[in-house]
Amino acid sequence: MPMLEGVFVPHVTPFDENEEIDESALRELVNHFINAGLNGLVSLGSNGEFPYLSFEEKLKVVETVLDEANGRVPVVAGATENSTRETLRLGKVLLDIGADALLVGPPYYFKPSSEELFAHYSALAERLDGEILLYNVPKFTGINIPIDVIERLANEHSNIIGIKDSSGSMGRITELVRRLGDRFTILAGTADVMYPSWVVGAHGAVVAVANVAPELCVGLWRAFREGNHRKARELQLRVNLINEVVVKRYNQISAVKAAMEMRGLKVGKPRLPSLPLEKDAVEDIRNALAEAGIL
Repeated sequence: MPMLEGVFVPHVTPFDENEEIDESALRELVNHFINAGLNGLVSLGSNGEFPYLSFEEKLKVVETVLDEANGRVPVVAGATENSTRETLRLGKVLLDIGADALLVGPPYYFKPSSEELFAHYSALAERLDGEILLYNVPKFTGINIPIDVIERLANEHSNIIGIKDSSGSMGRITELVRRLGDRFTILAGTADVMYPSWVVGAHGAVVAVANVAPELCVGLWRAFREGNHRKARELQLRVNLINEVVVKRYNQISAVKAAMEMRGLKVGKPRLPSLPLEKDAVEDIRNALAEAGIL
């Protein structure tokens, strides 16, 4: 698979009133995001509420997305589990049903050492017949995958092709680009560093804000690629406003779904134990979307 580039959406998993996967709503979302011009889809990321889904539900989500996307854009599937054995089991099936690559975060219950992280990802690379993106998301896992481990994995395993780095650290992304940027896909995982990360050489982004404002994210990527830095700066500032309120201020899962519903997208409520937002929070988000010019 060629190096992944551009803005990918780590899409939500729509639920109906009984907290069951809403397949028709999911299909509508796939078309909505593709029509908006996003470069790809990431299923079963954090915004997809993957820890709350059963093994069978995870397969259903990815099968539905692959069927509806029908090869129009790449589909990356999340395969983060808490044991190497379960990650291998899920990852193998996701690749077998057609996922273009896997997104794999570190085990996050018992915190692994650097050597254990290397052993975990090495076992995946050696035993899975497909390409793997590392997923660094310390906000949720409590683990910041050491850059030395990432570099070693990239050097020793050709099918570990890149990373979604959600640390929010420009220093870290810059160092990843310096060490690996010419042979390793580096994707910003937080919307507030998209433009600056691309300036230093990152290849794209996988960001929650793309669920809410795909047109802003696509416009930002296109402005950057066209060298229109004034427009890119303006769009980055609008994206930042949404990111600060929707992603950082409240329960991210609940807030993203609330913002999407405001924009006319049928996604339902988050699955318990996440709760819908209180009225004041909903109004705060509504005001932010209006100020950003998308409501």
